[in-house]
Amino acid sequence: MEKKWKKLLSGEIGLLMILMILCVVFAFASPYFLKQQNLLNITRQVSIVLIVAMGMLGVVLVGEIDLSVGSSAAVAGVACAYALQKTESTFAGILAALAVGALIGLLNGSLVVYGKIPSFIVTLATMGILRGAAMVWTNGKPVSNLPSEFSVFGSGYVFGMIPMATIISIALMLLFYVFLQKTKHGVYIKAIGANSEAAVLSTIPLAKYKLLVFLFSGAMAAMGGVISTSKLLSAQPTASSGLEMDVLSGVILGGASLSGGVGTVIGAFIGTLIIGVINNGLNLLNVSSYWQQIVKGIIIVAAVLIKKGEKNK
Repeated sequence: MEKKWKKLLSGEIGLLMILMILCVVFAFASPYFLKQQNLLNITRQVSIVLIVAMGMLGVVLVGEIDLSVGSSAAVAGVACAYALQKTESTFAGILAALAVGALIGLLNGSLVVYGKIPSFIVTLATMGILRGAAMVWTNGKPVSNLPSEFSVFGSGYVFGMIPMATIISIALMLLFYVFLQKTKHGVYIKAIGANSEAAVLSTIPLAKYKLLVFLFSGAMAAMGGVISTSKLLSAQPTASSGLEMDVLSGVILGGASLSGGVGTVIGAFIGTLIIGVINNGLNLLNVSSYWQQIVKGIIIVAAVLIKKGEKNK
């Protein structure tokens, strides 16, 4: 019985309990936390992280990592803004951003798969390269004067109360859930991370699926960049700085293993919500952003240690 309870509490129900405890603590600490506007604001703040986390989860499930998501989002946001200025077409802007993000993901995946370079090194390098490219492309200045109707994705509401960004993030999360849980491709992705040698012997095309998850990660980072640009009606070359920390914190806290093969969409969703609640609660309490970085770093280390301890039992 004791083992069953431990197993239950270490999974997604345990994460929900942590989320509830945090909500209770912040509700007592700040009278503004449980206000409807603030709760809806949390969902909007979390939306970008959740979208990018779906891409990161795919990469982590095959035993790799993508540290370039923040820089990818910034470059994609700049591409979106320039396309909007040239064409005045929202569709063209989003398409340009997704194309740039997918190409970045394909480049990362190709260097990992065919260049045989560890993904940590590859994406650490592209993180710096892409951030520099965004600064060079814009001369370090925001790209503004975008069509006002484009703001609907980042600042718009459905039924006058639900943020459009929240709807988009939930829709993408559900699509990825179906892909991962209900198709053979999801099974293959998890199998590659669990045991790559066995996956090869089972004739699963390793290279193809690793390229696929990196491409998907780049596209999701780009979508995050689109929403960020829409929210501000401006593409900032410094946008999404530190996004990779929030994304990794949410995915790892949600139960994903950096060694691959373990992780769920629901877990990543709850983990991302926890990070969002922590960010929002600390902001309401006027805690310095520097301390927030320390807290998130501790969360990542603690989550990895807990997963390692569970694996060794």
